[in-house]
Order: sequence, then C-alpha cells, then structure tokens
Amino acid sequence: MVIPFEPHRFQNAAAEYLAGRPAYSPRLFQRIALLCELDRTHRVLDLGCGPGQIAIALAPFVGHVTGIDPEPEMLGQARAAAPELEWIVGSSYDLPSLAPRLGRLRLVTMGRSFHWMDRPATLAQLDEMIEPDGAIALIADEHPDVPGNAWHAAFKAITDRVGASDPAKAFRDQHWLPHEAVLLESRFHVLETIAVIESSRVPVETLVMRTRTMSSVARHAEQFADELRGVLAPFAEDGAVTEVIASRALIARRASAG
Repeated sequence: MVIPFEPHRFQNAAAEYLAGRPAYSPRLFQRIALLCELDRTHRVLDLGCGPGQIAIALAPFVGHVTGIDPEPEMLGQARAAAPELEWIVGSSYDLPSLAPRLGRLRLVTMGRSFHWMDRPATLAQLDEMIEPDGAIALIADEHPDVPGNAWHAAFKAITDRVGASDPAKAFRDQHWLPHEAVLLESRFHVLETIAVIESSRVPVETLVMRTRTMSSVARHAEQFADELRGVLAPFAEDGAVTEVIASRALIARRASAG
C-alpha cells in the first residue's frame, strides 16, 4: 500500500524544519562513510532531502552529492546552506528520467522520507542505479526509553491525538509494513542497523516549534501549543528539557555485496 503523493506537504514547514527537528549526530555519518567505504570517487543521492542536512553531512566523504526533494521551499533552505552541491526538484517518481543525470551511485540515503514513496517500486528503480557494492541507508531519529526522555510520552500523546485526523497518518496506522519488511522482499535484503545516542538540552519553545514541522499536526499547532507547554512544564528546568536522541541508520545491501 502506498501513501498518496503530496509534493507540497512540507511547504509551510521549510523555514522552521532545521531549527525544530532533532539534528542527526555527525558521528552517525562518520560511521556510515566507514561502513559503506565511501571515498572521493563516489556519488551519493539524498532522496527526499528536505533542507539538505544529510546531503551536506555526507559531502566531505564523497566526490559528488545530489539532493532531490519535491518541495522548492525545502530546496531553497538546502541551496542557501550549501550552494556548491547539486539540488533537484523532484521525487522518487522522477528517478527513471533522472537516472542518466545522476549516474552510478555508491549510496542512496533517505531520512524521514521513504514512507512517502512507493517503496517496492523505488527499491526496484534504485537497483538499476546503485553500483554492485553500493547501499541504501534509511536514516531516522528515535527517543530511547530513558529517564531523560520522560517528557516524550506526554508530547507524543498530544501529537498522536491531534494527528489522528490526518489521512496519511491514518493510512499508515492501518496499512503499514515496517521498512525492514519491505527491504527484506527486495534486492537490498542484507540489513544492518547502527546508532549514535546523544543527550542535549532543548528549550520547550523548540518542541512547540517542532509541531509546526510535523505534517500531520502542523495546521493545528497553534491550537494546542499552550496545552503542550503545560504538559512539558513539570519536566522543564529553566525553560528546557533533556532530550536523548538515537540517530539511526538502517543500511541495506544486496547479497552480492557480501
């Protein structure tokens, strides 16, 4: 089952996305570069790149990086941060026509984007574009169940309640297979997960801003902002909470890559 494609779903979130969302750990990209044996002869594609944080983080390790996203506002943020990289307006559905321009790829990354695609079709197309020893890396962030994240259950309860009316979220809740299950049925079925876990202090107002970058709740964000401040207040000190983030990469290779 495929979530209906909405190319401009994140149009209004672009300006606040980087400030509101948790940052991926730089150490994660060092590990990805090592495990995927990246060097300056390689090409990387960040598919559904948003404001470009993954593409920019991997650029020092390879010879060429391309970021693709359907939202021009997101690409505007990416281009402002790294004008030297290649940014293309498009989506996974444009891969067949873009393949000659993109060339042979060593690595394709997707962060918070794979679930918006026709996943089996995307993997089949990438099988034609990724070199034999190349890989796919699905990058995400999670909140481990540790005392520092005690506030997160209350945060999630509110955003889940408000987001329940979003058709895309309802679709995922009812018809969803984990990415691992989809990958195991593809050519990229040799899977490995790595994670870097870090702790930081995050202002409550940043968490309120974060809801404006979450497509399932963004249009209602101002309506529940005060409720959110109220439930986070008991966990806050000097207006901030501790946030423990696991920056994760699910690396998928073909069997022939060993």
